[in-house]
Amino acid sequence: MRILLVEDEPTLRGQLLQALQQAGHTVETAADGATAQYLGEVEDFDAAVLDLGLPVRDGLTVLRAWREQGRPMPVLILTARAAWHEKVAGMDAGADDYLAKPFHMEELLARLRALLRRLSPHASAHWQCGPIVLDSRQARVTVDGRALTLTSHEFKVLALLMQRAGAVVSRTELSEHIYPQDSDRDSNTIEVFVGRLRKKLPPGSIATVRGLGYRLVDTAGAGQAGAAGTPLSA
Repeated sequence: MRILLVEDEPTLRGQLLQALQQAGHTVETAADGATAQYLGEVEDFDAAVLDLGLPVRDGLTVLRAWREQGRPMPVLILTARAAWHEKVAGMDAGADDYLAKPFHMEELLARLRALLRRLSPHASAHWQCGPIVLDSRQARVTVDGRALTLTSHEFKVLALLMQRAGAVVSRTELSEHIYPQDSDRDSNTIEVFVGRLRKKLPPGSIATVRGLGYRLVDTAGAGQAGAAGTPLSA
């Protein structure tokens, strides 16, 4: 999943970034409210983790602006403010969940998973395409029950192909999914990751659609258990 992380404190931002990436997410970061509001308006995210106490523009103002513009992504608020009326203000502004500092990283990840399951109809912790099963919670992939060893970029490429199984996914989409917004994105490297995945997955699992991109194929055959792109219950 693609997550927008908005936190001005550098140490905590780094810890959150690492935890989210280890959980298999692609993460964009912002350290102030103005940058966060802009990114939330021009980029598509599956969810946002938003601190309230931000420089330039506070988190509630950012959240209200997103909702006024119809941005539907689920938002998990982080704040040092624990008073009940401040929680109500956050929910009224359009937050979907609220986590007071200090918190355990495991709780944040669990709350985010719950938001994605509840508010995003296509979100799932587990995906299956034929013999391939991907567990985003554990960052684990198996083929016929045998665990694969994947790099983080290989995992992210496969995760998007699994979620869109049967449909063509362009190199640009894959590049945007695995690289941060401000990084030097090179769609040619996607060919390298796809090539590595092909060596680890059953033959024919990833088809090239010339001039368009790639498609994940259910090698077990249509109509069988574990059809392409099937989200499994967590």
